Amino acid sequence: MALDISQFDLNKIGQSFIDDPHPVLHALRAQAPIHENADGSVVLTRFDDCQKVYQSRQMLSDKTDAFLEKFGDTPLYQHHTTSLVFNDPPYHTVVRKLLAGAFTPRKLAEFTPLIDRIVDQRLDHLAELGQFDMIDDFAKVLPTEIISFMLGIPESIRGDLRAYSLSILGALDAVVPPERLIEGNKAVEEFGAILNDLINFRRNNPEGAAEGEVLEALIFGEIDGRRLTQEELIQNCIFLLNAGHETTTSLVGNSVGILLNHPDQHALLKAEPELVDTAIEEFLRFESPLQIGNRLAAEDVALPSGVIPKGTYIHTSIAAANRDPEIFANPDQVDITRKPNRHLAFVTGIHVCLGATLARVEGRIAIGKLVQRFPKLRANGDGSLVPLARFRGYASLPVSVT
Repeated sequence: MALDISQFDLNKIGQSFIDDPHPVLHALRAQAPIHENADGSVVLTRFDDCQKVYQSRQMLSDKTDAFLEKFGDTPLYQHHTTSLVFNDPPYHTVVRKLLAGAFTPRKLAEFTPLIDRIVDQRLDHLAELGQFDMIDDFAKVLPTEIISFMLGIPESIRGDLRAYSLSILGALDAVVPPERLIEGNKAVEEFGAILNDLINFRRNNPEGAAEGEVLEALIFGEIDGRRLTQEELIQNCIFLLNAGHETTTSLVGNSVGILLNHPDQHALLKAEPELVDTAIEEFLRFESPLQIGNRLAAEDVALPSGVIPKGTYIHTSIAAANRDPEIFANPDQVDITRKPNRHLAFVTGIHVCLGATLARVEGRIAIGKLVQRFPKLRANGDGSLVPLARFRGYASLPVSVT
């Protein structure tokens, strides 16, 4: 019997959807690939539709009006309307070029031995523990250390970074309780103040940058005489935290969760460690850290499934697109040998994730070494997910390696 999705409204989803959105997403993709919510916005669930939206220059990312209505004149509004992700050219073009200095091949080459060292040290610690939480003790540690090196964040506050990230990102869900807005605004204020001090210090001491740090390049980088203002620096450093930290934490945590739930694939990766590259791509497809994207139609746009009228607010379901049977054979099965794997986990078009290459390197090294170091890796209790619809990742995942 087909699932009735006629009354589905993304703005009114509950815990059951967060726990497992795929039964609803499969029904939407089959029955209503352009599904209208009560507020007139639409949800897209087919790969070809989502891909065209991301690649179309007729789509806008700017959400100034929507965020003003949602957040009011608050720190969350200031952050999300200043940082890279919710802006369009020409501002987006200039800021992206300036931020790209953090992800040059030379910088990525600096990060690789750093990632190796952090992972090796962490695995030594986990071996001593024997039983631990995969998220707190491993998955969030690597991106925390990397983003801290990138921005020069002192060790004393690194433990707060994921809480800041989740609080700020959590405010982007369609349904946001008042207490989550309070937490999000507090996180922007607190982390923004920390970054303001770090930026001022590095501006006055440019010669003191450590290995892997990119703050100096962001401060003094220039495109056609244009530099980032202090406020742009603060908000886009917060964006780098959110984009690089939560995505990688969820990539590593989700990867382990998938392996534990699919022992045949776990055994295959242990037997053939060279499959780690395709395994990471499959983990990104199967449980994408970013589940939902947004765009606004600047003009009428013809998609494979129909026409989107000008002014329509669009929710792109990356989770649904990445399990579209028209694109992926047996999409609900995990296959770490899958090729090709044209998933949309990092989006595409002008907003393709700046840190995608770095996230892949972190994921490949972290998962590759973890699986080989601990062949007896197993679940040690039930995991729990972060309570968000837009982002998917574990809040906790207890495991044992003995």
